[in-house]
Amino acid sequence: MKKYFAIACLYLVSSSVMAAMYTYQPIGSSTVLGSYGNRHALSTAMGNPAASYLMANLQGFRIGFVGPIGIGVEGGGVGTINDKVDSLEASVDTDYLSSLDLQAIENGATNVYNNTSGSNADKEAAANAYIVQEINAAVDTIEDSLADVSDDVAAIADTTYLKFATTVQGPFLPIIYKTRRRGVFMIDASASLVGRAQILSDSFSLNGLDDLRNISDENDLQNVDLAAIELETDTSLYLKRVSNYKFSIGYSEMYSRTTGSALLLGGRLNFHKLAMDQKLTVLNEDGDSDVSYGDFFISREDRSDGISLDLGAIIAARYLQLGATLSNVNEPEFDYKVIGRCTGLSGADLSACNAAIGFADSGKISLKEKYKMKAQLNLSMALKSKDQNFSIAGSFDANSIKDPLGDQYQWAAVSISHYSDDFFSIGMRAGVRKNMSGNEMSYYTAGLTLSRRLDIDVAYSPENDDGDSGFYFSIGYSFMY
Repeated sequence: MKKYFAIACLYLVSSSVMAAMYTYQPIGSSTVLGSYGNRHALSTAMGNPAASYLMANLQGFRIGFVGPIGIGVEGGGVGTINDKVDSLEASVDTDYLSSLDLQAIENGATNVYNNTSGSNADKEAAANAYIVQEINAAVDTIEDSLADVSDDVAAIADTTYLKFATTVQGPFLPIIYKTRRRGVFMIDASASLVGRAQILSDSFSLNGLDDLRNISDENDLQNVDLAAIELETDTSLYLKRVSNYKFSIGYSEMYSRTTGSALLLGGRLNFHKLAMDQKLTVLNEDGDSDVSYGDFFISREDRSDGISLDLGAIIAARYLQLGATLSNVNEPEFDYKVIGRCTGLSGADLSACNAAIGFADSGKISLKEKYKMKAQLNLSMALKSKDQNFSIAGSFDANSIKDPLGDQYQWAAVSISHYSDDFFSIGMRAGVRKNMSGNEMSYYTAGLTLSRRLDIDVAYSPENDDGDSGFYFSIGYSFMY
């Protein structure tokens, strides 16, 4: 058990520095600022499609350089995960038949036979009754122990998971260009990897244990082969992985203007290439799968393509900014790789396939899973200085949606930030963001901008009442505007 979990955890962490994507936990300065578009933070242009209008000067380009690159880990019961792994390992490796001493029962039956008065038939009946009584008592004890273990494993499965997310933009992206007519075009590209590991629990039993109850005499007792009685459970390590290559084209412009404010409108087309897969490893299976964990995480087989549309509007006034973003207007659907096709499989792969079918029948997983990129409305508001050097901002998702791994997200964020036009100054920002659905985790966020170019942002969630905690880190470098 520990071998499987250690391998999975190793790849979960190491993969997050290799590939990346935009996730429902944003990266760059948006980690702190939410969907509020601030011209000092280029990465916030990836929120509201109308925000790209704020990023460029009267005419000309603005581009990134490296990143931002974001990585993050989130989990349930992380603080006690070592103890839980040890408990699972012990559950799988326990010799549940150790309490069944057949030789002691046989010796006890002999003593009963010798100490019973009457005919040989009476002595044999007493000895056989003793054997049946002792065997049934031992089997009852073993079954009670297996039931307790099943309950303990189910409790571990309900509270323990490990999730990672990582995102990076392509070099020199995004590219933002404002034309003479004040229309703004934007191009962006990113890669991504998100994954989740959890335990799917199943009952623990011993095959052939019930046959022991059919033992009625010493001959039956001597013919018992305890080595043929093995632990049976489909309790599994369950992994899901989604990688995505995304290319975006956006346009924004000033739709109308008054003396004190302007209405900015924007739209963005996102072209997705998702590769989604899931993998089970039965913890009681000694063999190795034909597909290694490394191959599983880097594989790009069975890609699913789609296009999503984002729309945005911003009212920008001297000291106030209001924004609204409707993401994934057309709600595209993507297909996971189908599992549960067992023909031609053997060994560990066959065990995993049969287990997957069983878990699907009980509603714990889906063999033909689909991911629908649901539409989400986000609203933002900021009180700011005229040049956006100082801001107090808040944003809120009006509805919850699921990420590609099936976890529910609905972010609310508040922040305060200060930037400066001085090259040697340090921009600072801090805030709080909370997931209003799903795990309902709260993150404390903070970020620095050095020399108006280098952005470093972090988000930390201390362990909540359910034992969930998380940490996200992002760093990016853009050209000065």
